[in-house]
Amino acid sequence: MKLVIIESPYSGDISTNVAYLADCLRDSIARGEAPFASHAIYPMALQESKKEDRIKGIVLGYQWMSRADLVAVYQDLGISMGMSAAIDRAKDLGIPIEYRSLK
Repeated sequence: MKLVIIESPYSGDISTNVAYLADCLRDSIARGEAPFASHAIYPMALQESKKEDRIKGIVLGYQWMSRADLVAVYQDLGISMGMSAAIDRAKDLGIPIEYRSLK
């Protein structure tokens, strides 16, 4: 089973983006993958509005990414700055990137 990092928007319209993320996770699971979405987990423990907490969450997410088999970028709602940075990080780590759409 592939370990897959899910990249989707979070900030902005958080309720819409979290609902979209749930659909992305279901899609990944249906593909037989084991998905992980740090941008949904760490804001529960860290304060997104605090710069140092946001950076800490990003660093923690990148630790998981370094162990992933694939980064799945769900792009129906666009690619945020955070997603773009994660794509660059995946490229630096040599992790395959797959762009996906649910529509």
